[in-house]
Amino acid sequence: MERKIKIILIEDNNEESKMFQDFINKHNDITLVSKTKSSDEALTLLKKHFPDAIILDLELHEGNGSGFDFLNNLKSLLLPYKPLIIVTTNIASKVIYDKLHKDFVDLIFYKKQPDYSPKLVIEALLLLAQEPNLKPANVNISPEEKDLELRNRINKELDLIGISYKLKGREYLFEGIYYLLTSNNPNITVFQYLSNRYKLLTSSISRAIQTSINHTWRTSSIEDLKLNYTAQINYNTGVPTPTEFIYFIVNKLKQ
Repeated sequence: MERKIKIILIEDNNEESKMFQDFINKHNDITLVSKTKSSDEALTLLKKHFPDAIILDLELHEGNGSGFDFLNNLKSLLLPYKPLIIVTTNIASKVIYDKLHKDFVDLIFYKKQPDYSPKLVIEALLLLAQEPNLKPANVNISPEEKDLELRNRINKELDLIGISYKLKGREYLFEGIYYLLTSNNPNITVFQYLSNRYKLLTSSISRAIQTSINHTWRTSSIEDLKLNYTAQINYNTGVPTPTEFIYFIVNKLKQ
């Protein structure tokens, strides 16, 4: 193979995780780009590394979340490609297996079967990887697909926090965040860019964004705000400034 197959491992058992890593290290055509015990962290790693394959422990009893959580959230990422997904599990259930296959799981390994081992999983992955429909993530994603994926991610973050589409500040927030994530011009600030784009004073842009933020902090639940906006907020105002909000989302999407 001309390039290494990139793998993310989601496994909470330290001993099994080490066995996977040791066996992967013996192969020149595959590489473990990251591993985690958390289904939430796995989504972040997925967006960062765009792996070719994912090995997913379904239960994650000693970790955070579950394989089911990961698969459900994976659908909302709107990835421009589909990685191979191999599930390992202690559950023996046809109903569960049928559901997993509907969730685009490629292979399922029952951990209690006599011949189960991480070596067996990796060997099966290598066989699957020889299929012509395996698309190297960093090769087959077109610029248009990457751009669409980025736009979807920005909108998702704004939706999670509760920024209303009805307010003009939502559009300014989106365009400002998109500009900072895609521009290579350090000489034009985000508010200068928005001012030039919309032919408005920077103060008008900032005021519209602040109105959207204030509206969100008045109407969204405290639980949702704490969950999705984790930056420290000025005690006196109780809400982030436009600059604080924009750079929080930008830094979050860069992770």
